[in-house]
Amino acid sequence: MTQISNNIYCSDFLLDIDVKTKLLPNPYYDYPYLIIEDFLSSNECDDINKKVKEDDDYEQAQVKIKDLLIKSQTNEEIRKTNIYKLSEKYLEIYTNRFLQHQAKIEDYFKLALTTSTKVQVLEYLKDSFYVMHSDDSSMLYKDKELIGFTAVAKQRKISTVLFTTSNDEQISDTTFTGGELLFNFLCDKDGNKIKIKPKAGTMLVFLSNPYFTHEVLKVKQGRRISLVQWHNAIIN
Repeated sequence: MTQISNNIYCSDFLLDIDVKTKLLPNPYYDYPYLIIEDFLSSNECDDINKKVKEDDDYEQAQVKIKDLLIKSQTNEEIRKTNIYKLSEKYLEIYTNRFLQHQAKIEDYFKLALTTSTKVQVLEYLKDSFYVMHSDDSSMLYKDKELIGFTAVAKQRKISTVLFTTSNDEQISDTTFTGGELLFNFLCDKDGNKIKIKPKAGTMLVFLSNPYFTHEVLKVKQGRRISLVQWHNAIIN
């Protein structure tokens, strides 16, 4: 393990391969990712969740596959997720809040945000999941062993995930069990992989490169809802 912040270590595997899009924040931070609490209020989260529950206009998430060309298709062995559009009302609220936090994000990762993708509302129902993946790269395997990464979305420098439901053993309309976000190559000093338990209203911000390879663990009960977006940036 190699220490990359005060509290977080990464797998030495990443140091032995050529990660073309390698970027890490200040090693003297406690964590290599940023958590913004109370990005949305509980009432705002509830409104978004209610809209998703009532809306039947969604599509199944697809994954990129590398054939003769890089294309996308549905594959529920890799990802089982529903995608909704964010309403105009909450897109405006989200955008305004993001602008309020943008300077903090840029300072934390020492970059200047430029363009962003559309906001996606992701719904994970019971037994839904997303296997290990990197947001800016495809994973390269040889004899079923991960040997490296190839960048396929270099315009993704920063990933943001805003949770609107919470991981909680007490199941309700706004909670779920399972569904943690697991960073596959990050761990604490004892070697325990970093597992983020979603909390409604909280935004998680991390770099999109392979150091932050992650997965969404299978939801056991309830509905896991999050707003995701990817951002390009100029690296300072």
